[in-house]
Amino acid sequence: MMSEAIIPKSDTSYFYQEEMDNALRFGDVVKGFTLTNAEILKPWDSICTDYQVNVKMPPFSVILTPCCSIGAGTLLLTPLLRVDVALFANPFLAEDLTRINRIMPPDKAVPPDKWEKIDAGEKARRELEGTTFAFVELFIYDKHASLPSYDINKRSKNSEDSISINHYMIDFRNIFKINCKSINSPTAAPLESKYLQLSPEGRSELRIKLARFFSRIPAEDAVALRT
Repeated sequence: MMSEAIIPKSDTSYFYQEEMDNALRFGDVVKGFTLTNAEILKPWDSICTDYQVNVKMPPFSVILTPCCSIGAGTLLLTPLLRVDVALFANPFLAEDLTRINRIMPPDKAVPPDKWEKIDAGEKARRELEGTTFAFVELFIYDKHASLPSYDINKRSKNSEDSISINHYMIDFRNIFKINCKSINSPTAAPLESKYLQLSPEGRSELRIKLARFFSRIPAEDAVALRT
């Protein structure tokens, strides 16, 4: 059971630091970095040429290297993405997208209609486990005047509404390593790439959720560890 308090927050001044440090930090929004990924049909056990390497330069990326580990010519990055419209299916999240970054009661982590369809035994199990994250693989970057707005279509049972937002998100399943010789330390780095900096509170939320994403224990391991 997770014990962090549920704190209602939707204040950009809380999420971002107004005066940025002269250093690269965990959670920073940065520009100008090229990201690559390889595509293969399946792993091979001999020389194979059936692969594809994709090269992209997203408008913005986010640093996922811990502050104290930035250097040695490497950096962990993930692209800053537009928000998935599926998040708006849950009214609790749609009211404040940054709630995804924090733990919540289990009945708030799914849309009301889905919660009603869950059987009593499963509801009891989830309630016993306590507060949880919704979309454990995602983290929302709050709106900011320096981030471009874009339109998103929210669908409901009887209508479709287009709204303009400038919230963004990152996906922990989409992390890249980049080699850059000019990154020697947090301060000895290309600081001109730095665009936005999280506040200490924002970094703490990102750190907690990223740790939760990687520390989940599958059911079979939980059983084995109890025996």
